[in-house]
Amino acid sequence: MEKSKTCSKVYFTDFRTGLGVSLPAKLQKLIKKAGIESIDMDGKFVAIKMHFGELGNLAYLRPNYAKAVADIVKEQGGLPFLTDCNTLYPGSRKHALEHMDCANINGFNTVTTGCQIIIADGLRGTDDIAVPVPNAEYCQEAYIGRAVMDADIFISLTHFKGHEQAGFGGAIKNIGMGCGSRAGKMQQHNSGQPHVDTELCRGCKRCAKECGSNAIVYDADNGNKAWIDPDKCNGCGRCIGACAFDAISNNNWDAASLLGRKMAEYTAAVVTGRPCFHISLITDVSPNCDCHGENDAPILPDIGMLASFDPVALDQACVDLCQKAEPIRNSQLGDNMASEHFHDHGDHWHNSNPNVSWEETLEHAEKIGIGSREYELVIMK
Repeated sequence: MEKSKTCSKVYFTDFRTGLGVSLPAKLQKLIKKAGIESIDMDGKFVAIKMHFGELGNLAYLRPNYAKAVADIVKEQGGLPFLTDCNTLYPGSRKHALEHMDCANINGFNTVTTGCQIIIADGLRGTDDIAVPVPNAEYCQEAYIGRAVMDADIFISLTHFKGHEQAGFGGAIKNIGMGCGSRAGKMQQHNSGQPHVDTELCRGCKRCAKECGSNAIVYDADNGNKAWIDPDKCNGCGRCIGACAFDAISNNNWDAASLLGRKMAEYTAAVVTGRPCFHISLITDVSPNCDCHGENDAPILPDIGMLASFDPVALDQACVDLCQKAEPIRNSQLGDNMASEHFHDHGDHWHNSNPNVSWEETLEHAEKIGIGSREYELVIMK
């Protein structure tokens, strides 16, 4: 007999409020109803993982929501901090100094959020821990930002939106990709090895100091430009983090389905073995990730706030609510659907970004035991 699936509870409320009731207060009511107060936080470090937004992007969650969560943690005696890891690509968050400046410019600081901000993988994105992945098929170890793993309790606070590779950015992407150090992000994305753009390389040799496999040499006949020996390179991506001139990158990206499975395994590494809680807000549903330095018009209307102890059920519930929503006409999704060449995939994420793959992420997450796609939606007015 096939073992029956566990049915997880996901708590939901919309963005309607009465006079004198703020949305952060309504979020606090929701997460209390979902059971966050059952976690023993007294005297414990609590990591609140979120995305601070790229400079130029305005779709990220407002810091008011982060404060609402941090205040609940402090009421329980916990020691909260907001955290994220550095990015693999050039932008405004590729090292900790830039990242914290970006967070501050976008409104995240100790006054607005009521807690400190710690970039989990350190100054250059190399301060990570190799964490065993339970039931792994692709990543036996995950390279996770040290501060994430040092925390006693983990909370994900996710802006649920579209994504050009993963289909959507939900809790699993926020945790799996977001908690990976630069080497971890490389492992999830990479199906090859990094290479050097010699026009950008300045021969400073910083990358070689970070390389753990002695794969980087310098061409004395070509201005001491770096070159990566593919026979020695293990694809860890640390050289990308070391380069201050964006001369090293990787262009061999995995297929979207493999990326999703790796994100699920990285999520397992983060959440296994300690108390966790997960929150997602379906608002400003941009077609692409908050990592962009811009955000296009929302593809779907604002839907609501959700919370659960199960990140898989939470993502599935968010997907289902979004699939039921009417697309916004003046948006990437709306324009695609209005095109004379439109092919209806029967799925908002595929219709917005046709080459994405998201189903495999949830399937694999359930398979390796992170949570269940079966859920009960508990509605709070």
